Amino acid sequence: MGDPKKKHKLFTTPKRPYDITNLEEELKLVGIYGLRNKRELWRKRTELSTYRRRARETLSMDPVERAEEQHILLGKLHRLGLVSENATLEDVLTLNVQNFLDRRLQTMVHRKGMAKSLFQSRQLITHGHVVIDGKKVKAPGYNVSRADEASLDYSDSSPIYSKTHPLRQEMVVEEVPGGEPVE
Repeated sequence: MGDPKKKHKLFTTPKRPYDITNLEEELKLVGIYGLRNKRELWRKRTELSTYRRRARETLSMDPVERAEEQHILLGKLHRLGLVSENATLEDVLTLNVQNFLDRRLQTMVHRKGMAKSLFQSRQLITHGHVVIDGKKVKAPGYNVSRADEASLDYSDSSPIYSKTHPLRQEMVVEEVPGGEPVE
């Protein structure tokens, strides 16, 4: 079983590490999502394969056990924001690694407009300028759930939090029907 104090790998490496098509695909995803290295990609790929394996095992169960396990699996994936509320196990099997990479904190900060680029969003997160539910999160690979999405904001102690900061001023200001601008 191993020593509980010993850290274990959270990812599996590709079976064919020097396959040129796989290498090109990995480099493309690392660039698109602003990942630090391929291990971050491999971690999400392993997470995807775990959920897909659980879905395949659930499909092969008898109907009574299947209903309970299906409810648990789909509920968890819905809370994580990976599938819709009325999804089926077939929807779990159609998930890909991009769905998981889209739920990373680094990607969410950039898509919400809190940073100009993915690399800047990574820097904001690691320097402690981003909070979720009032708690600083310094891990760019943090999985943002549906519940956490609305509470994603700048830290109160961050200088970026002030309304006069240039990064805050460049954020897109939307018009509300009442005529008041809202960030």
